[in-house]
Amino acid sequence: MPESSFRPATVAVTAGRPDLVPDSPFNVPITMASTYVAGGDVEYGRYGNPSWTAFEEALGGLEGGRCLSFASGLAAVDTVLDLVGQGCKVVAPRHSYNGTVGQLADLEARGRIVTELVDVTDTAACVAACEGASLVWLESPTNPALEVADIATIRDAAHAAGAYVVVDNTFATPLRQKPLETDVDIVVHSATKYISGHSDVLMGAIVTRDDELFDVLKKRRDLVGAIPGTLEAFLALRGLRTLHVRLDRAEQNAQELVRRLEEHPAVSEVRHPGFGAIISIVLAQGAMAADLLTHKTKLWVHATSLGGVESTFERRRRWKVEPATIPDALVRMSVGIEDVEDLWEDLRTALDDLT
Repeated sequence: MPESSFRPATVAVTAGRPDLVPDSPFNVPITMASTYVAGGDVEYGRYGNPSWTAFEEALGGLEGGRCLSFASGLAAVDTVLDLVGQGCKVVAPRHSYNGTVGQLADLEARGRIVTELVDVTDTAACVAACEGASLVWLESPTNPALEVADIATIRDAAHAAGAYVVVDNTFATPLRQKPLETDVDIVVHSATKYISGHSDVLMGAIVTRDDELFDVLKKRRDLVGAIPGTLEAFLALRGLRTLHVRLDRAEQNAQELVRRLEEHPAVSEVRHPGFGAIISIVLAQGAMAADLLTHKTKLWVHATSLGGVESTFERRRRWKVEPATIPDALVRMSVGIEDVEDLWEDLRTALDDLT
């Protein structure tokens, strides 16, 4: 059976494996090399590594394109934004990941680009903003507001304007949506999160079906040197092998917690897009209650990252760069794969103390 016909869970387990010949390892070994014998395809350690290639084949297979791995999610973001010409316009959600918004603000302050931030739930406003744009950046769901964009409608408007369309697919993962299959140009991941899944790797990735775009982005990675470590690539691929199992369990936990959180008097609002394992709640008693919650639990861990096997949460407005349009008492919750009854008991006890 050809690999292209495999279902996503099978691709996650099998893609990027060495050829199945006698005595071959199941996984591509870690290649610790900066220098290669001349005359081949790699030549130098900044241009390629077998451990990167294995990871890129697996994630590319899941997203349905060609993948490039990077030192971090923000290194991937920076590389994509370098596609934008001097003084050109970028459209992005006002509630994008604050690292992305920070890069956009920095580029605009230096006169490199013009940025227009939009409410992705206002599709008409997004379509209007596409006029004159060079690149349209989307997150769906957004971080941390968990808003869902009408990707297809915005994509059509962006392409009509001659703009590239990029989707940060970190929260959804290719198991819940595949933007490239809807003719989006580029997908970006913080592979630090669900892709690696164990809170021990910093990595990013870009995936595209456009060979010309791939070559441009690859050349940019080569020039800047925003490359992943070999061990990081190995660990990220090992984590990717269980993405489907981890995400299914975490999503089931999240859906059950959403149901219970909606009934708790300490919670005034619950946000969940209907898929994935990220929940955002707004505490009825305000920011102080939200801060107290994140310090009252024994199982839930107060941390700013997400997408690991463990459950983490934080009040997002504790970061000064978080937009003022995010509720001051919003707590973003990354639901892990622990037993849901333990997660709820820990959370309920802390919430009860706030009422």
